[in-house]
Amino acid sequence: MPSDWSAISYQGWSATCDTLHAHTQVLGKLAVELAPAEPQLQHTALRLTARGWETSALPAPDGSGAVVAGLDLRTHEALVEHSDGREARISLMPDRPVAEVTREVLEAVDRLAGAVEINPTPQEVSWKVPLDEDYEHTTYDPDSVVAYFAAATQAALALSAFRAAYRGRSTPVNAWWGTFDLAVALFSGDPADPPADDFISRNGGDAQLVEIGWRPGGPNYKSAAFFAFAHPAPEGFAAGELTPDAARWEPELGEFVLDWDDVRGSSDPRGIAVEFAHSAFQHACAVCEWDPVLAATAEGTPPPLT
Repeated sequence: MPSDWSAISYQGWSATCDTLHAHTQVLGKLAVELAPAEPQLQHTALRLTARGWETSALPAPDGSGAVVAGLDLRTHEALVEHSDGREARISLMPDRPVAEVTREVLEAVDRLAGAVEINPTPQEVSWKVPLDEDYEHTTYDPDSVVAYFAAATQAALALSAFRAAYRGRSTPVNAWWGTFDLAVALFSGDPADPPADDFISRNGGDAQLVEIGWRPGGPNYKSAAFFAFAHPAPEGFAAGELTPDAARWEPELGEFVLDWDDVRGSSDPRGIAVEFAHSAFQHACAVCEWDPVLAATAEGTPPPLT
């Protein structure tokens, strides 16, 4: 198997995974406060770049230009960069508490771009301690982070290849700091009723979509895996038979999954991952009754010229 498709599962690095997850939430909180609002909360998403997790260019609070905050997973540092060339770097090692890193990141933003206040309450995780008070999450094993980053990079490239041809509205490969996953969403253009009344559901679930993504594993599903779901999903959605054969419906998640080990054990891991994404998307489009011409564009078939 290709050596850069690293083995990864939550059991093997859970403490470091949770610490890294908490660090990404600091970046996401900055995006929430500074980025112009977009539909489906797209302005809050981060990106996986060649060095790690990063915000997009955010308006500096003092009006002096743009600021980017990120996690450099090659040097194992948090970073804050101003568009004028100034930067600050904060070490994530050795085993530094999330509270210390959070405060130093915010101090760096203040120093380089102006003061900003974030809501330090973590989101979509099992712990409740505020980020700037979090001395519980301290474990940071660099070898585990390197393995995660290699796997996440390959997953992101597969997701990007899948969405490239689609001619409807779609997202880039978003790095979601609440759920700690990577995902692309493809939209039909029709509205949808949100699945719940909470803030995230109301604002993120108001459009018909199919989402394909990848997680490194977590408390609810230990294995790293690609996943796929549709919103809204009609009755019978779970009965679909996807390819490759290892793909299956996972009832507890309410999603189709393809385990990472089944992907990396293939002679063509990226091809298998992209196959799963296309299979899930075409199944969703069929049962959700999307415009078949629009759905076909994801396979590289352009719409007819008029």
